[in-house]
Amino acid sequence: MKDQEKVSYFNLKPSYFRDLWLLDQKVTFLNHGSFGACPKEILTMQEDLRSQLEQEPLRFFTREWEPLLDEAKSKLAVFVGAEAENLVFVPNATTGVNCVLRSLVFHPEDEILTTNHEYNACCNALDFIASRTGARVVVAKVPFPLESPQQVLEAILEQVSSKTRLALLDHVTSQTGLIFPLQQLVQQLQERGVDTLVDGAHAPGMLALNLREINATYYTGNCHKWLCAPKGAAFLYVRRDQQPVIRPLTISHGANSPRTDKSRFQLEFDWMGTDDPTAYMCVPKSIAFLGSLLPGGWDELRQRNHQLVLQARKLLCEALEVLPPCPDEMIGSMAVIPMPAALENRNFISVRDELFDRFNIQVQIVPWQETPKLLVRISAQIYNTIEEYEYLGRAIAQIL
Repeated sequence: MKDQEKVSYFNLKPSYFRDLWLLDQKVTFLNHGSFGACPKEILTMQEDLRSQLEQEPLRFFTREWEPLLDEAKSKLAVFVGAEAENLVFVPNATTGVNCVLRSLVFHPEDEILTTNHEYNACCNALDFIASRTGARVVVAKVPFPLESPQQVLEAILEQVSSKTRLALLDHVTSQTGLIFPLQQLVQQLQERGVDTLVDGAHAPGMLALNLREINATYYTGNCHKWLCAPKGAAFLYVRRDQQPVIRPLTISHGANSPRTDKSRFQLEFDWMGTDDPTAYMCVPKSIAFLGSLLPGGWDELRQRNHQLVLQARKLLCEALEVLPPCPDEMIGSMAVIPMPAALENRNFISVRDELFDRFNIQVQIVPWQETPKLLVRISAQIYNTIEEYEYLGRAIAQIL
């Protein structure tokens, strides 16, 4: 399809908020969840920090870097409801999961519990650990579609045994967009003597986080997704009693630093070698910027995105003549809609590419293990409009 014909499909009212991002105006961007998108103002700040670094690298890394990093960590800690001493920065949540798994000692009789909704990269990390240690990965089958959070609890808890050492759980699932009943899961697993490692990749900025209340042993989350920080900004939270055990993937100067003003946990993760730390330093600006876009701040932003994705899900379900696969309460700013049976034999990549190549729509198409075989996952960020989801419905109808 020619570019002129593509643009004719895109007949949407202008969005003031979209102009705050660098997003291509010709693309209907409904996949914020995959990699996020960073606003222009935050990218300008990162450019300024990079200039500061390159103008005097020695001064930056010997005098300016650590105070800037500590300030960013402190403000992030307030936002996610934790003490700064329990947080460290990592490039992404997958790295956070790997840091914990590679630090813990597992034995052949141990079991590591996860679910069939877990992110593929983290499943690979589990399989790697199991192959090295002899531990067994147990996969709890959480049904989908489902009718209530109780089904998540039951599916996971019935797989706990006396050998279960650790549970790796999503807070918001990547494939199916479900919010798991995390606080209840953590509490009930702890009562059974099981530590929890939470893959919270999508949670910061989508959900109102309070890590103190969740009380997981380990929690990692991305800042580049719903916080809209630059790529390469995420955090790892480790409960105080477990911090001496958890090491970064790269062992560097912090391992034998004589400093006593910070914990070994902080010293090791803060400096793993020369890198560009500016993405971490932009996190406070991202928190402030997103929180300033609506009068009600972050609460209104989260509620606005939630209501938009629910409205979009409803109209797409009606357009495709399918049923919603989960209750509203299990959705944040992403929602999954089953694709009609007529598309179930199509490769998910071919459907995704056809939507982009023919209609300039960027949306996530997800393969699922059971019926429905294909899912379309939509995201809702403040720059999106309901007309964009209507357009997606028309495009899928044309493919059908």
